Amino acid sequence: MAGRFSRSWSLASASWQVLRQDTQLMVYPLVSAIAGLVVIAAFAGGVFGVVGFDRLSNIDRQAVPAGYYVTALAFYVCLYFVMFFCNAALVGAAMMRFDGRTPTVGDGWRIASARAGRILGYALIAATVGMVLRAIQERLGFVGRFVVGLLGVGWTVATSMVVPVLVSHEVGPVDAIKESAGLLKKTWGENVIGRGGLSLAFLVIYLSLVLGTIALAVVAASMGSVALALLPVVAGVVAMLFAMLAHAALSGIYSAALYRFATTGSAGAGFDSGVLQAAFARK
Repeated sequence: MAGRFSRSWSLASASWQVLRQDTQLMVYPLVSAIAGLVVIAAFAGGVFGVVGFDRLSNIDRQAVPAGYYVTALAFYVCLYFVMFFCNAALVGAAMMRFDGRTPTVGDGWRIASARAGRILGYALIAATVGMVLRAIQERLGFVGRFVVGLLGVGWTVATSMVVPVLVSHEVGPVDAIKESAGLLKKTWGENVIGRGGLSLAFLVIYLSLVLGTIALAVVAASMGSVALALLPVVAGVVAMLFAMLAHAALSGIYSAALYRFATTGSAGAGFDSGVLQAAFARK
């Protein structure tokens, strides 16, 4: 187990080296976050409708108006499409770096745009599955909700390689889901632990930023200056946003690297093939 966590950290370090070479890769998660907020704002009424649906489903088990389902589905499809589209751009640019090329921001957008139809199809499938699982979960007891929650986690893990598949091959969303699930059978342990390693590393960073910001703000406030106390708060917020963008970018790079090696046996530029070979070695 210690060896697996060590390999996860090595992979995260290698991903960081790639991100250092192409810091513009953080543009994609930034655009994703902004576009996601735009979608939420555009569907503000729909969001309230989803909340209303939850309340109705908890109070009255009779039929829920079809408008709730339609609005909720449209909202989730648009939100997922934005997320998957930007992630595809990130993965596509990372793949170019693995090939030894120097990607531009525009290169990533062109790669994603060429696959927009398939990305939309996958967004529709993901949104439908999510709504079905949520609807079932709302109507079951605690045990049922726990089981459905596990199914949701399983779906998330099984589809973790879908975007790299869509970027790398001319396949539809259904075939991409099948290929992603097939790769999971080969790499599920290292895949889950690797992503967990990234999350753990950034959890430490987030906590350090929060505690550091609070400490500096308290010290500044003790000097009797409100303006001075606001400076570490502003700096802390900016640093937190930067860390979140780096986390999202690193996750995309990591997924692209795992997929590339699992399918071709080559890590590509910027990665230690020995580390990846150990990560995928049969135990």
